[in-house]
Parts: sequence; C-alpha cells; structure tokens
Amino acid sequence: MGDTKAQKDKENVSERRIRRLPASEERQYMIDRDYEVFEKEGIPTGAMAFHYHNYFEILYVLEGEYSSMIENQSYHLHKGDFLLIEQNVMHKYQPADSSADSKRIILWVTQNFLKELADPGQDLSECFHLTESRAWHFPVYYEEMLRGYLLKLAMSGAPEGLRRTMDRGYLTLFFAYINMLCGRKESQLLGEHVAEHPLVKQVGQYVEEHMEEPVTADQLAEVVHMSKYHFLRKFKKLTGVTPHSFVINKKLIRACELLSSGEAVANVWQKTGFADYSVFLRNFHTSFGVSPGKFRG
Repeated sequence: MGDTKAQKDKENVSERRIRRLPASEERQYMIDRDYEVFEKEGIPTGAMAFHYHNYFEILYVLEGEYSSMIENQSYHLHKGDFLLIEQNVMHKYQPADSSADSKRIILWVTQNFLKELADPGQDLSECFHLTESRAWHFPVYYEEMLRGYLLKLAMSGAPEGLRRTMDRGYLTLFFAYINMLCGRKESQLLGEHVAEHPLVKQVGQYVEEHMEEPVTADQLAEVVHMSKYHFLRKFKKLTGVTPHSFVINKKLIRACELLSSGEAVANVWQKTGFADYSVFLRNFHTSFGVSPGKFRG
C-alpha cells in the first residue's frame, strides 16, 4: 500500500515536470537554437491555418486522436501514431470532434543539429523525406522505446549543461531508431488514415510551375474551374489561409531553398516572381524574422 502511494507520488512529480504549451499557443518558431520538446493537450486553436517553419517537426499521439493536414493530404492519427513533418512544408490542424481529448508530444529540431548528431556519411533527416506517407505506427516494442525518449526529452529540472548532454544522447538514439524503422514500409499509415485534397494539390502544382511569375486568384480560380467567389471561400475554409497568402508562402519557401543552395539574394526575388525587391524583403522578414542575406549566411 505504502509502496503504491510512493510510486504514485513519484509519477505525479514527474508529470508536473513535463514541459507543456497551451493548446492556444500560436508560436511557430523555436526559442532554443537547436531543438524543443513539449506536450500539448486539447484542440490546438493556435494552429488552425496553414503555416510552416525552417525546422523539422515530429508529433506523437500520447492519448486520444488527432488530425493534421500537410500540403494536400489529411492524416487521422490515433494513440501511438507518429507524424513526421519536413521543414518548410505547409501544414495545419485538421478540425475533428475527437481531438478535444488529444494529448501529444511535439519535437522540433533543426537540420544543422541533426547533422551534428550524425556520424559522417549519415543523414538523420532521411526519415522526413519519404513522400508516400508522413504518418507511421511502429511495433509496440519500438513505439514504447521512442515514447520513452520523447518523455525524457520533455522533462525539465536537470541542470542546463547536464540536461543538454543527456538530451543529445536521447535525440541521437531516437533518430537512429526512427530512421531505421521508417525504412520498413509496412509501418506506414495509408488507406483510411489519409485523405487527399485535389483542390490544394491543383493550386500548389500551378504555383510551383509558375514560380517566376505573378499568380493571381483569378488565374487559380480558372485553373480549378470555379467561380472566383466560390474558390476563395472554399480554399480559405480548407486551408485557413487566403489563396494570396498561400502563393506568397509558396514563393518564400522556394526562396529559402534557393538561398540555402547558395543563390545570390539579388536573383532570388526574381526567380520567385515578386514584383520588386522591397516587396520580397518585407515578406521574407515578416515570415522568418531575418533578412534574406542573413538567412543565407
């Protein structure tokens, strides 16, 4: 009896030490330079519209169910499922009645930090580059092990230097295993777990194919064979953003890719179809908080 109470007390202390963010939290940027791990519970009202960030995200469902829309696909997840979201990919929470009781752990990590963790010749970000499905459910043994690493990473309280040393070990093990497991196609979630959105796919493809040109809502409505009014209303309802915002974000994502590949800043705004450099600069700084030159390094 006494041992049981002591065990429960210990579990309650550990529970209080888990780093949490409220479901209404709108922050989509990292405070830590390399990685963040935290828990969220309930409907994420701060993630109702398409957004993206220049780091990777992994979402693990601790309890309940959760739905997410990534680009033109929706994923319906259950307890024990993992969702892997690549950097600079538009995604959002997908409203579902069952999400009110959802509890999940979210891991944000940068490409540079994954490179630091990896041995030469290894790519710990490879698990994010699989395009057939971004959702996974691993065998129970591995799922419990990965969950354990995430919970340890979400704990606070250890001295800062020691915590980061421990975190590096947990993150290295977590990504080593998850990359190995993602090589096994049978763990992918497909079929009834995934729903396609042809409208978003058509619009996205058109923007990609006309990246160096201005793209208007009138053009997009014509491409999808809808009246402009009907298109604007349906697209906003589905994605949480206007077509104009979607186009701008697609162009900014391409700009990031060009800058990261070494393209000169002077060429990037033209290759992404902005009217002039000042418009490009203003939009880039609003989205990333730095100038294109500083981002390029």
